[in-house]
Amino acid sequence: MSVSEPPTTDSGSPGRLPAPDRLRRTDTRLDNYVDRYAARTHGMTASAIRALFAVANRPEVVSLAGGMPNITDLPLDVVGSVLNELVVEHGRQAMQYGSGQGEPAIREQICEVMRLEGISAHPDDVTVTVGSQQALDLVTRIFCDPGDVVLCEAPSYVGALGVFRAYQTQVVHVAMDEQGLDPVALAEAIEAVRRTGRTAKFLYTIPNFHNPAGVTQTLERRIEILRVAEQADLLVVEDNPYGLLGFDGDPTPAMRSLDADRVVYLGSFSKTFAPGFRVGWALAPHAVREKLVLAQESATLCPPVFSQFAVSAYLAGHDWRGQIKVFREMYRERRDAMITGLTEHMPAGSTWTEPKGGFFVWLQLPPGLDAQAMLPRAVTARVAYVPGTAFFSDGFGTRFMRLSYCFPTPARILEGTRRLGEVLAYEASVNETFGMTALGDGRDRVIHPYEAPGADMS
Repeated sequence: MSVSEPPTTDSGSPGRLPAPDRLRRTDTRLDNYVDRYAARTHGMTASAIRALFAVANRPEVVSLAGGMPNITDLPLDVVGSVLNELVVEHGRQAMQYGSGQGEPAIREQICEVMRLEGISAHPDDVTVTVGSQQALDLVTRIFCDPGDVVLCEAPSYVGALGVFRAYQTQVVHVAMDEQGLDPVALAEAIEAVRRTGRTAKFLYTIPNFHNPAGVTQTLERRIEILRVAEQADLLVVEDNPYGLLGFDGDPTPAMRSLDADRVVYLGSFSKTFAPGFRVGWALAPHAVREKLVLAQESATLCPPVFSQFAVSAYLAGHDWRGQIKVFREMYRERRDAMITGLTEHMPAGSTWTEPKGGFFVWLQLPPGLDAQAMLPRAVTARVAYVPGTAFFSDGFGTRFMRLSYCFPTPARILEGTRRLGEVLAYEASVNETFGMTALGDGRDRVIHPYEAPGADMS
């Protein structure tokens, strides 16, 4: 590496340069383009979950971290024959460019899928996307300028927080409880934003089997949240990748089914079929749909046509409802193993949610423990999780962790909770030895009330 020469004055002798030149960096950097990136790139950070992949994927580590669907029970012979027939009979169409909105056949089938949650929709209002993650990205792109406010639950999906950060929005978290988003806290957060002279662009919520909290909004709670949103003229973005994966009874009616004009609904086949096809969608009011299609065309020209044809052929030729039932039972067995393992191995003072569907449990640690600080010790003990701070935009959540039960076998889940329990017990004993916070009596609320629902809006 070369060392830069000392700065010189106009006379050529070493001296102090004018202020603008003094501020110019002269050191050697690995990235020569660091001064040229857009300001929004400063908000792009690695996902806490993705960062764990290299460690969590080691065979000796029990990963309770990622939310990777388990497709072991997917009939690959059926899928293989569907793909073979697709290529032979429709390959020239399936491997060509398509519509920016998505292919008509799959948009009709998406409407059929959504009817299971009480949604009555027209295919013209559906925009197919590259997974529901892209749908959220497009919604944020068309609604949010830098500095705009987005409301979302505390905690919230880490992928959504990444999108909001990339578009330079300000996230204001809203408290949750065992029934999901708190309508009173929502009204307070809306008012806190308004006192600063701004208006929240939308509320982002995951009403079913929340990621990461595992809780589900009751029907009564959904109605109340929509009432608050109507009074505030607030758009609601309903993200629902897990809605059909409930373990007990029929799905709760979607928020979109209760208010078609105020709710943008995001869905995906990643959890109910297979994530590798990356087919999701957004159901939006007609005017919003037009903007989504324009944004989609500028981003990708069109969503992958082959994936759409493949999913469409699967839906048309296979008992996809029966397959979802198979997935539900498989995930129920894993949920039961997780709850059993936590009950047997967690130290006093620990509490956790008991999800009725989906993939995740939200664990609250005994007082004095820090999930982020403990992670290296847990990995050394060959178990991985996601620290709670990943699911907040403001550093909250040190006493929480998200545990996923969707992918490991029940036996591996039990072993993982045993290893995790040993790590927590050791950390708790260290706290007691050095006179730190007592463990408590275990009666803390399962969902810790968020301490700053309005956030510092200054």
